Amino acid sequence: MKKRIFSGAQPTGELHIGNYLGALKNWVALQHDYESFFCIVNLHAVTLPQDPKVLKKKTLDLARIYLAAGIDPEVSTVFIQSDVSEHAELAWVLNCVSRMGELERMTQFKDKGRGNAERASVGLFTYPVLMASDILLYQTDLVPVGQDQKQHLELTRDLAERFNRDFGDTFRIPDPYIPPVGAAIMSLKEPDKKMSKSDENLNGSIFLLDDPDTVTRKIRKAVTDSGTEITFDESRPAITNLLTIYHLLTGKTADECESHFEGKGYGVFKSELAEVTVEYLRPFQQKVKEFEDGDLERILSGGAEKARSVASETLKSVYSRMGIR
Repeated sequence: MKKRIFSGAQPTGELHIGNYLGALKNWVALQHDYESFFCIVNLHAVTLPQDPKVLKKKTLDLARIYLAAGIDPEVSTVFIQSDVSEHAELAWVLNCVSRMGELERMTQFKDKGRGNAERASVGLFTYPVLMASDILLYQTDLVPVGQDQKQHLELTRDLAERFNRDFGDTFRIPDPYIPPVGAAIMSLKEPDKKMSKSDENLNGSIFLLDDPDTVTRKIRKAVTDSGTEITFDESRPAITNLLTIYHLLTGKTADECESHFEGKGYGVFKSELAEVTVEYLRPFQQKVKEFEDGDLERILSGGAEKARSVASETLKSVYSRMGIR
């Protein structure tokens, strides 16, 4: 039997090229080798205030992006988190075996709470437990994650091991899949910060639905480092970040990228990177427009039914072991 992978994204903000290169691109590549579950995690989204109408629209928009990126609903299970009630049910059980100290150490809560933990929602505090529920429901073997989510996956593993110890062997212990290149695409304006959907400076991110002129303008205005060589160099994070994007979009090796731009200036490099990015996004953006709401509802409904068939068996086993009827 194929091993399973699970991953998901929140339907908030606008997905950017870092989300694609660090996550979606890998999902597409992995889906044929693993039994794949790709979720739109709308319950995670409401840990922060959301406009209901906008959230509903963005949930379907994200489904379009999944499919346009190459997730095949005939191969992978694509569904909305809230359509599978077992996610919330298992999250409650895992809340009861989690420790306050564990959750207080989660760096994302500290970042999103922005030092005002007393006003943050309890949902934001227990966000990692819901993430653990998402993963463990499907007896997941492998979880494609970015570096910023690695701590949450470690908590997931801890909770699974604790439950298995206390109640009997129930959950598989998932392993992370972190791509060797592209796991963290950085901001075009602040290369020491990861490219973010929530960045107030919109010029720091290339969004997947940006038009060609916008993409070109953002890349031309991207910050660079001192010096003139276009090479991968950890001491020069800005040019390394741009070169990494070029490397991943073209499929050229690192050496081929450096050789291609040897003796050329930043202007030439940025112009070519802009052209490559625009052409790479063009077919994707066209596909996004092709999915009608009716098609999406059919795919998501079928995905939820398949997801429930797996999730319900896991939850049934959990309840049985705990003495819950």
